[in-house]
Parts: sequence; structure tokens; C-alpha cells
Amino acid sequence: MEHVKYQLPWTATGTERHLSLFRFGQGPRKAYIQASLHADELPGMRVAVELKRRLLELEDQGRLSGVVELVPMANPIGIAQMFQATHQGRFEFSSGKNFNRDFPALTNELADRLDGLLGSDATANTALIRRAMIEVLNALPAPASELDALRCLLMRHACDADVVLDLHCDFESVMLLYAMPQNWLRLRPLAARLKAEAALLAEDAGGSAFDEACAIPWLRLAERFPEADIPLACVAATLELRGMADTEADQCVESAEAILGYLADHGLISGDWPPVPVQCCEATPFAGAQYAYAPHPGVVSFTQPLGARVKVGDPLFEVIDPITDQHSVVRASTDGILYARERLRFAQPGLWLAKVAGSVPVRQGRLLTD
Repeated sequence: MEHVKYQLPWTATGTERHLSLFRFGQGPRKAYIQASLHADELPGMRVAVELKRRLLELEDQGRLSGVVELVPMANPIGIAQMFQATHQGRFEFSSGKNFNRDFPALTNELADRLDGLLGSDATANTALIRRAMIEVLNALPAPASELDALRCLLMRHACDADVVLDLHCDFESVMLLYAMPQNWLRLRPLAARLKAEAALLAEDAGGSAFDEACAIPWLRLAERFPEADIPLACVAATLELRGMADTEADQCVESAEAILGYLADHGLISGDWPPVPVQCCEATPFAGAQYAYAPHPGVVSFTQPLGARVKVGDPLFEVIDPITDQHSVVRASTDGILYARERLRFAQPGLWLAKVAGSVPVRQGRLLTD
């Protein structure tokens, strides 16, 4: 195991922040896994603890046939953001920006560098594109903030990986994943191993989140240079490892083993692994997800458990204003699975309270909320 430590620039005078990356194994193929980019989403960090322990074992046993880079705490900025004993790890205090938005968009710069250089050899094209990605990232202006530096560091390590997994969670949630539809068939075994209950697919959800920033350039370059053989050489996904409170050891060990089994499927780990389960959730368009909001303030009572299969018109939750006694029932507007709920129980204006994964698109434009 190699421990690589980076110091972030632009920390406050007299302080330092570091990003730690652990590298295991060697070989031509590479997986990159990071956890808790939203620093208050801790299940991924707990799963990373198990991954680190198991990768050390596998490396000692000589069973790693590729490189695995693991960043167990991908956000040293957000991990320190506590306000009145409450962790605030989603948005940077200094700028108000979401830590998982606005990663560098590489496509245009890559296209300029690669024009006339790509041919019919997919393997050669892949190597050429990965070198160009590093060059583009290295040529970016010096970071103007800690956050800019963090984004570039994470992208530099992920951009040349065959598999990129970004470990997150929702407030209260079933196991699910987000990915591009073009990568679903290759990610279905991971969803099956994780026993995911939902998979939400979008080619461009908006906001340039980390997984899309890694995967989309391959798709766009293939569109830009149709005469060249350009594979989708990066299988990237965001994994939502249930809810924010789901850090129990047994669950996290199980999730880590599922991820390792998937890496074995990709030839990164040798030896015997449990076969991919036959059962798997059906993928649905991210545009088919209903975000349910309250029509007025009040205390919230959910009427459906997580994972419930609902039909149009089924009640999701009720809201009661304790002063005016105004009472509303918010219902499903699509058939699907209730995959996430807000952890707070008082309705706030403009904040969703429940999400239902449906198969029929009901939204358009930018799909990601901040």
C-alpha cells in the first residue's frame, strides 16, 4: 500500500488541510473509489474503512491484478465544517458551493488536443485520451481556492481509471445508484451485488457532478469524432449507500464486499468470488423521479416506508400546521418506488420531502438539485 498525501493550498494562515489517497496493487487496469465528498455523508467513509482493510489483505495475498486507488475522506474541507454541533458537509462555508458540482468539464479542451490524432485502434485511443486528460488538468490555471484545488486533485486521480465509484448517501434512503444510461449494462452487476432497489439514469443531469465529469468526456468525444473507435472507457457511478445514519458495521462490510466483487468482475482482483446475483432492480430515468414538496409549513408524518411501491394517488406524507390546523396530504404523481425521504420532520419552503423513482419522465432540464 502506498499512502499519498496532498496539502491543499489557500488554507487559513497558520492551518493546513491534507487529502489522503491510498494506492493498492499494480497492473494495467485501474479503479478509483472515493467516499464522503459530501462530508456529512458518512456511510461511504465507513465502507471505505472496510475497503482499505480488505484491500490490504488482498494485496498481501498477491490477489490484486490491477491498481485500486481509495480516498476514504474525499473532503477535508467539509469534514471540519461544524455549526452548533451539526455537521455541514454539503456546501463549502466560504463560497456556498456544493462540493459535488462544477468539476472541470474536459471535452472541449480534449477535442482541440486530439483533433487528427485518433484512429481505429480503440486501445491506442484510450491511452491517448487518458494522457490528454492529465495534460488538460495540469494546464488549468492555478487553483483560486481550496475547493478548486480539491476538485482538480480528485479528477487527476480518477480520469485515467476504468472504474470510478463515488460513495454517497441520501438523508433516508434505500440502496441505489446514479449513472449514465450508456453504462447501465456494465453497472448492473454492481447494482445486483449491492442489492440496490433503484438505479437512476441520466446522460447529463446538470451541475457537472464528479461521476459525470469522469464519464461524459468519453461519450462526447465519440460523438465529436465518429470516424474514430472511442470506447466508453470509464464506467462511473454515484452510489447512494442508504441513509445518513446507516453506518452499522454489518451493512458496511456487506457493501464493501459487494464493491470488491464488482472489481473482481472487472479483472482487478483474482480468486473466487460469489457469483453476481440473478435478481436486480430495474433502471429508470432520473427524469422520471418525482420530488415531492409540502404545500405549506407544518410537521410531517410519512405514510409510506422507504422502499414502498406506490401508485399515482397513493399518500406519501401529511403536513399539519400546528397553529392554523391546515392539513394536507401529498400524494405520488407517478408509479414507482419511494427511494428517499428527508430526515427533518418540519416542512421547509422549496425543500423536497420524498422522492419516487418512476419509469416515465416527469422532469426536464437540470435534474440535480443542490
